[in-house]
Amino acid sequence: MPSLGADMEFGKLLEWHVKPGDLVKRGDIVAIVDTSKAEIEVEIFEDGVIDELVVSEGTRVPVGALLATLRPAAGEAPGTLEPTVAAPESPAAPRALPAPEPAASVSEAAVAPLPRTPPPAPLAAPAHQDRPRVSPVARRVAESLGVDLGAVTGSGPAGAITKADVELAAGAAVAASAAVPSEGKAPVEPAAPAASVAAADRQAAMRQAIGALMARSKREIPHYYLETQIDMSSALAWLREENDRRAVTARLLPSVLLLSAVARAAAETPAFNGFWVEDAFRPAGAVHLGVAISLRGGGLIAPALLDADRKTLDDLMLGLRDLVGRARSGRLRSSEMSDPTITVTNLGEQGVDLVHGVIYPPQVALVGFGAIRERPWASEGMIGARPVTHATLAADHRASDGHAGGRFLALIDRLLQKPEEL
Repeated sequence: MPSLGADMEFGKLLEWHVKPGDLVKRGDIVAIVDTSKAEIEVEIFEDGVIDELVVSEGTRVPVGALLATLRPAAGEAPGTLEPTVAAPESPAAPRALPAPEPAASVSEAAVAPLPRTPPPAPLAAPAHQDRPRVSPVARRVAESLGVDLGAVTGSGPAGAITKADVELAAGAAVAASAAVPSEGKAPVEPAAPAASVAAADRQAAMRQAIGALMARSKREIPHYYLETQIDMSSALAWLREENDRRAVTARLLPSVLLLSAVARAAAETPAFNGFWVEDAFRPAGAVHLGVAISLRGGGLIAPALLDADRKTLDDLMLGLRDLVGRARSGRLRSSEMSDPTITVTNLGEQGVDLVHGVIYPPQVALVGFGAIRERPWASEGMIGARPVTHATLAADHRASDGHAGGRFLALIDRLLQKPEEL
């Protein structure tokens, strides 16, 4: 079971996408795991053949527990495969809080070489061909509503059962049971929809997980905070001219400029891009920019834009749209949840002027942006109105100090004054 965030201790295996004997390649989606925040697509990090599925669907297991085993494909030397849920490119290592019972580290999780003494009893391969196609969200809703999926007609692609199909079937069952009251008895009012109760329970669990993680962060990390104001005149003027030349669907948002500036600044100042692990700072090998995203049902999640410092503005714009859409529909990948090296939170769209964030352990820095507003600004002896944003840095004093933090924020400012170079 991979660690999909520092606040994750357990995960529930919702669905296997493979069966014993399947040939898999690095990057293939092999399973869907439910955390307290979202349903995550788990990727495999080695080529090979699925040997056994050790954990059955619907099982809740701790981070580090063995999920399945992998053997070399024909023609490969035995014993050459590494564990398939790899640690980040940096030697960052643990992402999760300690589980209440002993569990292997992330680098030993999920799919590992087959143990030979003694091998675990194999599970029967999931009979995917003998059951209707069901989205993970629809399956979870069906469980909460007590709907028999075998009696549901799917309206999705190739007859797949969707969340709407399940809710429709549940509504029809409630209506049927309430339509004809028992003889001599008054009609019984239907209970509150189980879907609403399940959603409330999930939101409460998410709030609890976020609260526990933030409490740990403030308890363990010696935060220091810095703030500066950035004149966005040059950036916004360039953005207007650039967007005028583009089709509406290809236009860039100001937030993309902010993300690019942070990613490039982090690449140049590695003290803010990495992890505090085992009482030492370990710089990351790449900038995987965590983006704080608010979910429709409430709560927050911060998946990563991978290799953000190497992406063009167009690539960042496409990646951001895709990431937000999948985060809110519960279709994130495990690498996006386990790899963030520094996080950005932007509350400007909510009208917030200033945000002092809490670091997401084991990261060592978080950058916050407020709304871009016209403010009085003095330049070359003249005072006028300029579009300005407040940029803040929350950093770990064990990994850096205020002098380095000030240089980091100043570099973000300088990069935003030359948007054409981002």
